[in-house]
Amino acid sequence: MKPGMKLIKHFLQFKDFRAEEYAYLFERATTIKRRFKNYEKHQPLVDRTLAMIFEKASTRTRVSFEAGMYQMGGSVVNLTTGDSQLGRSEPVEDSARVIGRMVDIVMIRTFEQAKIEAFAAHSRVPVINGLTNEYHPCQILADVFTFIEHRGSIQGKVVAWVGDGNNMANTWLQAADVLGFTLHVSTPGGYEIDAKVAGVANSDCVKTFNHPLDACEGAHLVTTDVWTSMGYEAENEARMKAFVDWCVDRDMMAAARPDALFMHCLPAHRGEEVEAEVIDGPQSVVWDEAENRMHVQKALMEYLLLGRIG
Repeated sequence: MKPGMKLIKHFLQFKDFRAEEYAYLFERATTIKRRFKNYEKHQPLVDRTLAMIFEKASTRTRVSFEAGMYQMGGSVVNLTTGDSQLGRSEPVEDSARVIGRMVDIVMIRTFEQAKIEAFAAHSRVPVINGLTNEYHPCQILADVFTFIEHRGSIQGKVVAWVGDGNNMANTWLQAADVLGFTLHVSTPGGYEIDAKVAGVANSDCVKTFNHPLDACEGAHLVTTDVWTSMGYEAENEARMKAFVDWCVDRDMMAAARPDALFMHCLPAHRGEEVEAEVIDGPQSVVWDEAENRMHVQKALMEYLLLGRIG
C-alpha cells in the first residue's frame, strides 16, 4: 500500500459503491472528459502502474483502460491468459500477493466472479472487475454516465432490458437498486435474470415481462446485448432459436418514450439482437457509450487510487 493510502476499495460489482459515490464519479468523469476534448493535460496518476489481466478476449476494455491510464500519466502492464494462468500455474491468492507488490491497481477480465473476489481478498491494491460471467460494472458505469449526458438524472426513470439474463442484466439490476430507477426485463424462458445473483435489496426496482414489447412500453432507455455471451458458444444454436423474438426493432423503440435512447455494450450483431435501423438510427448512443468507458474508468481509477479530488 502506498504511503498515505488507507482503506483499499475495490470495484468488483456495481453495488460495491453507494449512490453518493456514483454522483461523485459521474461529476469527475464529466470534468475529465471535458479536459480530454479540450486537449488539456490531466495526469494525476504519474508513476502509478495498472496491471491488466485478460482471461477473456477484449477490444473496448483493453483500449479504454490502457489509453485512459496513459492519458492520466500512468503506465500499463498487460497480461493475457498465457502470461498469467490465474489459478492454474499458481493459486489466485499467491498471484494477488505478488502482483499487488509490483503495481498500484489491477483490472481483471475473467470468467468466474469467485476468482476476482479471491484475488481482491489477497490484494494490497485496488482491483477492478473488467468483466466476469456474473457482472460487468464498468460497462454499466459508462451506460449510466451516457444516459446522464443525454437526458439528465436516471433516478426515477425506466430502463428496458431485452434479451439474455446475463452479466449485463445482473449489473443493470444492481444499478437500479443503488441509483433508484426501475428495470424492465424481458428474456426468453430459461434465460431469466437471477435476482439472487444480483443480490439486490429492493425487489421493487425490477419488473419482468414475457413479451419484450411490453417491457419497452414507456421506457426512457432500451438496451440489449448479444444473445450468446463469451464462454457460452456451445449454446449458440439453441440460443438463436430461443431469442428470435427478442431482437430490438423499430416497434419496440416506438413503444418506448419518443425521446428514448438505445444502448448496446458491443460488439453487436445487426439482424440478431438488434435491427440495423435501431443501432444505426437517431436514438442510438452506442458510440458515445463506447467512448465513455474510457472517461468513467479514468474517474474510477483516480478515485480508487487518490480518493476524492477537491
